[in-house]
Amino acid sequence: MVNSRMSTSGQARPPKKDRRDEAREHARLLRVEQAKRTKRRRLVLRGGIGIGLLAVVTIVTLVIVNNVNTPAASGPANMASDGILLGSDGATVSAATTVALAADADPLATDQTALTDTANIVLYLDYLCPICGNFEATNGKQITDWVTAGNATVEIHPISILDHLSSGTKYATRAANAAACVADDDPDNFLAFNTAMFADQPSENSSGRTNAELASLARGAGVTSSGVASCITDQTYAGWVEASTQRALAGPIPNSDIENVTGTPTVLVNGVSYTGSFADPAAFEAFVTAQLTAAPGK
Repeated sequence: MVNSRMSTSGQARPPKKDRRDEAREHARLLRVEQAKRTKRRRLVLRGGIGIGLLAVVTIVTLVIVNNVNTPAASGPANMASDGILLGSDGATVSAATTVALAADADPLATDQTALTDTANIVLYLDYLCPICGNFEATNGKQITDWVTAGNATVEIHPISILDHLSSGTKYATRAANAAACVADDDPDNFLAFNTAMFADQPSENSSGRTNAELASLARGAGVTSSGVASCITDQTYAGWVEASTQRALAGPIPNSDIENVTGTPTVLVNGVSYTGSFADPAAFEAFVTAQLTAAPGK
């Protein structure tokens, strides 16, 4: 989507058990001997850091985030943090399961202390945002490869700040609602749906996709539940989209070095905000690498 790289020739390979065992022992020896930082980086990026990630993701601990004065609206399942967390056991991507937020409930922040061996990527996206589209086009596959291999998690927060640029159809809200519908009913296909949302992305000042087109796009991404289509049509989570967007804009943003979201995309890696080019995959990969090697114990 990065020289001692997380991806090799554009493909991330799931770690094998013997490679993971060898990497774990190698890491222990390197820490004892205080080997050079460059060697430690190579180990972090290639040494089986996806071990047990699926188990960690599916039982991830949650902590309370301060609430702000937002409209009362129930949220979708699997987005208790206002975002959906996706990880892998090294082969299959799946979502962390969480309860649905009740109306007026405080969102819950993902406890990243259990994810110390991964790049924890957090994205705040608006599906009408062209820069978000550029970021996905240049980094989406790279992120998907890292997540699939167990080298990273990604937590996606769909928000709505560009309704005024959709010719009165509130496409940004409808699109974020569609994402919430998928997260609620078919969360393991959310990453594929997110990718599809940016393929042939509607332009600003257009009406965007219709609800029927959003439902069709979800089916094309592997979503089979008929409930998703009715959820999209009924805009079941439109109120939650408004509330979660206000929370993101007001802050605080947990697990981060920023107070609040000021625009999209907002990209965080292990709590550090990315301020480089959104259209340069090498720059983003280097940033991810730097955050991994800077983590405590690396």
